[in-house]
Amino acid sequence: MSKAGLAAVRGMNDVLPAEIGAWQHLERITRELFAAYGYEELRVPMVEQTTLFKRSIGEFTDIVEKEMFTFTEADGESLTLRPEATAGIARAAITNGLLRGARLKLWTSGPMFRHERPQAGRYRQFTQIDVEALGFAGPDIDIEMIAMTARLWRQLGITRVQLKLNSLGTPDARKAYREHLVTYFTQHAAALDADSQRRLGGNPLRILDSKNPAMQAVVSGAPLLTEHLDAESRAHFDALCATLAAMNIPYVIDPRLVRGLDYYSRTVFEWVTDALGSQNAICSGGRYDGLIDQLGGEHTPAIGFAMGVERVVALLRQGGQEFPRPAPHVYVVASGDRAMQVGLALVESLRDQHAALRFEMNQGGGNFKAQFRRADRSGAPLALVLGDNELERGVAALKPLRQEGGQQEVPLAELAARIPAILTTLNG
Repeated sequence: MSKAGLAAVRGMNDVLPAEIGAWQHLERITRELFAAYGYEELRVPMVEQTTLFKRSIGEFTDIVEKEMFTFTEADGESLTLRPEATAGIARAAITNGLLRGARLKLWTSGPMFRHERPQAGRYRQFTQIDVEALGFAGPDIDIEMIAMTARLWRQLGITRVQLKLNSLGTPDARKAYREHLVTYFTQHAAALDADSQRRLGGNPLRILDSKNPAMQAVVSGAPLLTEHLDAESRAHFDALCATLAAMNIPYVIDPRLVRGLDYYSRTVFEWVTDALGSQNAICSGGRYDGLIDQLGGEHTPAIGFAMGVERVVALLRQGGQEFPRPAPHVYVVASGDRAMQVGLALVESLRDQHAALRFEMNQGGGNFKAQFRRADRSGAPLALVLGDNELERGVAALKPLRQEGGQQEVPLAELAARIPAILTTLNG
């Protein structure tokens, strides 16, 4: 507990001004990239009906069984803080009538919530950037989406990443594969932990996703889904892999990659890194061709991915990139009540005429010496100085803060015209 008697909720972190630059850099790059590929932004609620996630994510997943923040309204309705965004986007497309044969390329971002044990790279409130393409059936959209993420890493200067691929096939293929899994894991029931024994009767594919080190030997011996794919899914996956190879996008086929949500089908993929310890997945996604039907909408093939912002930011900061806070172009030093009054009006006028320039007005008083210390700390290259003497003569002083000398007096009426030229000179 802090001295004030308050502390942030465990697993929910503040992002301070000194840290925000990397976040804003990532947000700017992704926004521009998604627009270049034709994706439009939408925003969905942070709270949804609990049944939405049970029906979409799956009752036998860790998320639904253990991790959701769920509460009951006074009228008995069960609501849940969203643990991921795909289900909400699918629900929004259905309830707002966006489908009807349409093809949609959408993205959103914001906080998600899971009641997990907090550790480095894993939080109870975390931020995701989520991208979805609805209405596209062929492998071409899978390829474009993976190529877009590969381009994102290049634009961000992130190199320590690897692409993992797998195919989960159709629901019918998985049903047949499920029988093979049940037979195999039943024969090795003594080696299963309590979670896996429970899932054996519900969704045995979840056992393949187990992170329990004691179970890895039995999991590694399980039958492979890739050996039981239907012909159409095999053709889809082969086309995906062949095109990625032709585009020089390296990948590794991981037959144990099943993802932790029940709605996936066919293509699944993960971008992983060896730079963040055990929390190595930074971007994960795949196809969910049956989800919208499952939620009551018309049949709509779809694919999407979610990117963990905190983990990508950690990679950016590890890479040594600097993300300084934007400094003002001009810091206004004003001494005296009249100078402050005139200065406030003057700065608003200058902002009207130069929207691209950042002006910071000294607040909280202080003598010239104290104000110049603040001006220096602000990082501004130029100070605009107002005092009683200057006001009597109808001028302001413009003083370079990063170079010696060069102070000049400029009539107040000419400041708007002179400041951009002086800044250009100072920037060399």
